[in-house]
Amino acid sequence: MNKKLIFILMFSIVLLLSGCSNDDKVVLNVFNWGDYIDASVLESFTEETGIKINYETYPSNEDMYLKIKSGGTQYDVIFPSDYMLEKMAKEELLEKIDLEQIPNFEHIGETFKNPKYDLTNDYSVPYTWGTVGIMYNSDMISETVDSWDILWDEKYSGQILMYDSQRDSLMVALKKLGYSMNTKNIEELNEARDLLIKQKPLVLAYAGDDGKGMIEQGEAAMFVTYSGDAMEIVDAYDYINYAIPKEGTNIWYDCMAIPKGSENIDAAHQFINYLSKPEIALKNFEYLLYSTANKTALESIDPEYLEMDAVNPNLSKLENSEVFHDPGNFIEEFNRVWTEVKAAN
Repeated sequence: MNKKLIFILMFSIVLLLSGCSNDDKVVLNVFNWGDYIDASVLESFTEETGIKINYETYPSNEDMYLKIKSGGTQYDVIFPSDYMLEKMAKEELLEKIDLEQIPNFEHIGETFKNPKYDLTNDYSVPYTWGTVGIMYNSDMISETVDSWDILWDEKYSGQILMYDSQRDSLMVALKKLGYSMNTKNIEELNEARDLLIKQKPLVLAYAGDDGKGMIEQGEAAMFVTYSGDAMEIVDAYDYINYAIPKEGTNIWYDCMAIPKGSENIDAAHQFINYLSKPEIALKNFEYLLYSTANKTALESIDPEYLEMDAVNPNLSKLENSEVFHDPGNFIEEFNRVWTEVKAAN
């Protein structure tokens, strides 16, 4: 073999090896809620595994669902809430999770295993959880906040913020009436609609993330919101608190899952397992201040946080509470009454 041919062969091998070491690296496509992870965790995962991460965000479960359903973009790890995971599993939009590849699942608290939305842990691993309650300014409210009734108290007219969410706002009314927030009874749903319409003259606004700032600035006295969102403000001000009403509320869970058709299933398992490490779960808690399902991480959290209902509620306060379930076609009735609430003067 002449020297020229040997050189060409050696050069070709070098190019091949170079391509394998750079261009063929696994890129994991992660689709998550906005600002819902400590960015340093993504960096440390890549440093530890060599797996690059392409990170995108979505504003709601429904936006995420539509993008996955359309099949236009390939994702490997998503973070659906309980009812959306249930819906996606029914529609065969998820890969089954192999828990043998998630050894850190042992750190998940028993309370959070085999949940009603995924009874056999086939499709999800818990990420965060919490409740919906009332964040309030104790300097502006004279009585104990322990019931949804206060949201209908006329003396707080113009100081009440409701959360701009169909099912959560209807949940408040349904729980106040003593009904299940997963009702499929049209009469009960219509009653909840009428109650919210009756309340509207007292409501300053149906708010989203801007509601936190309005409470912080003293523009409103109370805001129906998620416990994790409330913690950002409760942690900063002694006079702002969070209460879980005695009639019950929505207990929500956000979890990690793998969409059907993922091309990087092994890497997806590695990422989910990494986020389930106690030290990583703790780092995410310290960044997000959202309750963690990781029992080992919980042991290292500042005891001051563990006394807060927004982080670690007493289970006795949750006896009348529920997790949202996928309502199937009955969602059209929820859509109808919500449209009527928003259109009412």
